[in-house]
Amino acid sequence: MVNQFAINLAFYMLMPYLAAHLSDDLGLAAWAVGLVLGVRNLSQQGMFLIGGTLADRYGYKAPILAGCLLRTAGFALLGWVDALPALIAASAATGFAGALFNPAVRAYLATAAGDRRVDAFATFNVYYQAGMLLGPLVGLALLAADFRLVCTVAAAVFAALTVLQWRALPRAGGGGAGADGPGGVLAQWRTVVANRPFLLFSVAMIGSYVLTFQVYLALPLAAGAALGAAGTEVTSALFVVSAAVAVAGQLRLTGWAKRRWTAGQALVRGLTAMGLGFLPLAAVGFIGGGAPAAPVALVALLLAVVLLAAGSAVVYPFEMDTVVTLSGDRLVATHYGLYNTVSGLGITLGNLAVGALWDFALRQDALWLVWCALTATGGVCAGAVLALARSGRLAAPGLCEAVANAPMTRRFS
Repeated sequence: MVNQFAINLAFYMLMPYLAAHLSDDLGLAAWAVGLVLGVRNLSQQGMFLIGGTLADRYGYKAPILAGCLLRTAGFALLGWVDALPALIAASAATGFAGALFNPAVRAYLATAAGDRRVDAFATFNVYYQAGMLLGPLVGLALLAADFRLVCTVAAAVFAALTVLQWRALPRAGGGGAGADGPGGVLAQWRTVVANRPFLLFSVAMIGSYVLTFQVYLALPLAAGAALGAAGTEVTSALFVVSAAVAVAGQLRLTGWAKRRWTAGQALVRGLTAMGLGFLPLAAVGFIGGGAPAAPVALVALLLAVVLLAAGSAVVYPFEMDTVVTLSGDRLVATHYGLYNTVSGLGITLGNLAVGALWDFALRQDALWLVWCALTATGGVCAGAVLALARSGRLAAPGLCEAVANAPMTRRFS
């Protein structure tokens, strides 16, 4: 938990201000800024499978340490170099570091939590969101002195984290459960790719990541379109509200959902809530045509963020637990790695689609199309997960066949 809080604290004290540093302080062209930021995302999303594979083969501790050490170097470089090749190398190192420790951290947590995985992942998300909430505030305070100070402090956090985990984190997980069988890494990957229920679940959940990412894309665009110059401040406030909902409500929402619903029901209803979060914005788009009044737009944006954050808080712990369940407790980190890769690809394609739809809707003075499409995305995602749950494909591998072969009256009663 401390590991993930510190990771997010350091990451978010630096990354929100990196683009401005590259363009304003270093004078890089917009394409160069986009290249540096894009390399970080590509090196992380594209290498998640490698990170998960290494964790399963050599244990979870080693990739966590290596990732933190690599990000220490990457963050330090970002503050102290100004040549484009060096910046690209630092950005790639920062991204690959995340690919190393993210699957390992989640697999480690799943192993340590045992049968309390849902509670553990709920608590994990509280620390995760708390780091996201405090990071930009710490970064903003340090930025008053110098961007290099921001990078130095962020690197120091990761350096301290590396030492702390090297001394205190016991070796756990990985290095077995199918990781060292005949065929090595390729056999490891074939095992995961052959897990059809897991692949179907990964694809079904893509929509949830597309919806969550709209806090960075569609909602800021909407704030700017409706509120003009105040849109930037409102966007910052929306980030704070989103993280605050998760920090304050995560454990309560998870406990409430566990008492009333199965894992499948929690996933379906959480995804539905995420999709419904965009309905207030769609309704505002119908009122009188054109841009809504600022107070109305502000209320709609706030409702969207709260519903999106609450729905995501319900989904997250059951989602992470389901990945472990579908893995059959074998090659857990590799499953997480592939899951993250699929979701990252989905985010990229989804953002392209949302961006194209936004441009089209803006020309037609019909932004409600964007919000209706996002609501529909949540509905499709929820429907796909519901179909998987009803067919028994969200059960542990040993139960899937039994459920699939059960009489229809038993399967759907």
